[in-house]
Amino acid sequence: MATQKVNDKKLADAYLAKIEITKRANEVNPFETKAEQNTRIERTKRDVVYMVKNYLPHYATADCAQFHWLAANQIANDELIKIFLEWFRGGAKSVWADVIIPLWLWMRGEEIFMCLLSDSSERASELLADIQAEFEGNALLINDFGAQKCDGDWAIGNFKTIDQRFIGMAFGMKQKIRGIRVKQRRPTLWVIDDLETPDTISNPKRMRKQADKIEREVLPTMTGKVRRVLYACNKFARIMTQTILQERHPEWKVNQIKAYNKVTHEPAWPSMYTAEYYIQQEIDMGLVAAYAEYLHETKLEGKNFSEDQCQWTKLPELEDMQMILVHWDIAYTDNESSDYNAVKVWGTMNRKFFMIDCFVKQAKMKLACNWMCEFKKSLPQGVNVIFQFESQFWNEEVERNIIESENDYNISLNIMKVTSNGNKLHRILTMQPYYQNSRIYYNEGLKSHSDTQVGIMQLCAVEEGSTEHDDSPDADQCAILALEKYSTPTQRNNNEKPFQSGKMKHNFERA
Repeated sequence: MATQKVNDKKLADAYLAKIEITKRANEVNPFETKAEQNTRIERTKRDVVYMVKNYLPHYATADCAQFHWLAANQIANDELIKIFLEWFRGGAKSVWADVIIPLWLWMRGEEIFMCLLSDSSERASELLADIQAEFEGNALLINDFGAQKCDGDWAIGNFKTIDQRFIGMAFGMKQKIRGIRVKQRRPTLWVIDDLETPDTISNPKRMRKQADKIEREVLPTMTGKVRRVLYACNKFARIMTQTILQERHPEWKVNQIKAYNKVTHEPAWPSMYTAEYYIQQEIDMGLVAAYAEYLHETKLEGKNFSEDQCQWTKLPELEDMQMILVHWDIAYTDNESSDYNAVKVWGTMNRKFFMIDCFVKQAKMKLACNWMCEFKKSLPQGVNVIFQFESQFWNEEVERNIIESENDYNISLNIMKVTSNGNKLHRILTMQPYYQNSRIYYNEGLKSHSDTQVGIMQLCAVEEGSTEHDDSPDADQCAILALEKYSTPTQRNNNEKPFQSGKMKHNFERA
């Protein structure tokens, strides 16, 4: 209880400080005519940049960038838009999503029922307080649109204006969301901001749960003709709640803005940043971190494997593969700390190995079995395919799940047991020569596939002493090892050596 009181006091003190800033932000001209005031209001409704300069100069420390007002107009013109404001670090995405755009929509005459979702209720209330402070303290806004503070309905994180044309509510991810309404009114605008934390980023299962909640609880709260969703977050990691949603909903808009041109360092927001600023940031942060925060490019650099070694290609026809092998690395439970059920599908052709598809989830065994059945049913006629799993995992529960799925799908996996020998780390490291000699290829159609990205993350985390999950690379190694016997060496001249590469290969081909 004491901790809650401390948090409430901090939130209240921060809110009062915001009001003081808004009160000093602009002044009302006492000699202004009614015509001049009406002209300003009408232009404000058409021009969001003009609105920011006049009503929010405390936010306008630099001129608005083109991508700012283009996004605002796109949102204003689409009452059903679902859009990711995937702007770079320092791109003012929170200011625009949480304050400028909702306030501008309201100024244009819309009734706004805004709900803001963040990692915690405290953080959501803190973010929502920015726009609430404008309603209470912004002198020019009050002069042009009337007093807005409604005594008795003005709690931080839950407020209504006097005419209730703007309602604001803040929610943490763990709070109940279903059934939100104020009398007959339902939300018209959801803003999702600052949702990811170090805990969620390291836990794909938790991110999938967050995506589920947005789909199943957030979206259904909106029942009217206006149903907007703004999701503000830069893409600083390979797998995030937003990337999962983007994969599930390709029709949703992704407004991705990179901070600068990688070659010239020309900034996307030139009135705020310079090329020299980003050059220095690359030096201070390192390229990997700078590219992640500013360019949405996340590279995985492990001690033994790196993302750069993963070659992407269009798959050959499956019928042309000499053999396709499906290896299942079994996990029994599906909690947040459990191993992954990893089903990796690899094929071989011309001494190359192709990662065709995969299932990599902290999920129940039954889902993995169902996935294998669906995959087998999707294969064209004439494909050579083998299903296998490690015999050490065999028990009655595994057998029951396999049989149930086979019965459900009316198909036989004909799955066989295999045995993996030796140290797991050492076995996985035997794949490194395959990557170095360009014999490993990934299905380019799975670049944004979350299971594939989880698999690559696990691969790059493989090293001595690592506590990260390694179920996916373990399955990769078992599949590739089994496929080797079906990988027929190509014919070569007597003086040709296998695995020629680089300069030696180039000189050999010219000879």
